[in-house]
Amino acid sequence: MKLKIKIAGPLVHEVGYRYFLMSNAIDMGLRGFHARNRTGEREPEVIALIEGDEEAIEDFKKLIETRKPQHSQVSSIAFEDYEGDVTKTEGYAQICSAIQLNKAIPLLLDIRNDMKEMKGDMKAVRKTTEETLEEIKDIRGDIQPGYGMTLRQVQSDIRAIKERLGMQ
Repeated sequence: MKLKIKIAGPLVHEVGYRYFLMSNAIDMGLRGFHARNRTGEREPEVIALIEGDEEAIEDFKKLIETRKPQHSQVSSIAFEDYEGDVTKTEGYAQICSAIQLNKAIPLLLDIRNDMKEMKGDMKAVRKTTEETLEEIKDIRGDIQPGYGMTLRQVQSDIRAIKERLGMQ
C-alpha cells in the first residue's frame, strides 16, 4: 500500500518535521518513505510518500494526526492514495544524513576557526600573565628589604618608647 500525505501550516518547515516523520516511519517498519518541503499555494507544506503494509500505514496516519514536532504549527493534514515510486526508507535516511552533514560542516569549520583564534588569545594571555608575574616579583623584591628595615625600626622605636615610659 502507498500513500501521499500533505501536511500544511505556517510552521512545518525548519522545525524537524521531515526527520520526525522519517524516524517514525523507520520505527513502524515502513518499507518506503520520502518527504520534502514544498511551498504551497497558501502556506508551507511537507509532502510525505510512504509505502508499507496496511496496518503500518494506518498506525502512521494515526500517529501524525495526533503528534507533531514541538515547534510546528499545522493547519491541515490530507491523505491520498499514491501510485508512483517511493524511495526505500533506508535510502531516504542516508540522504537525510548527508543533508545534515552538509549543514554541519560550515558550523564545524567555524568552531575550528574560533578554537584557533582562542588558542592565539590564550597564548597572548599566558604571555601577559607571565610578564605581570615577573613585574610583581620585581616589585616585591624592591619592597621587601625596605619593609624588613622599617619593621626593625618600628620594633626598635617601640622598645625605646617602653623604656622611657618605664615599661619593660
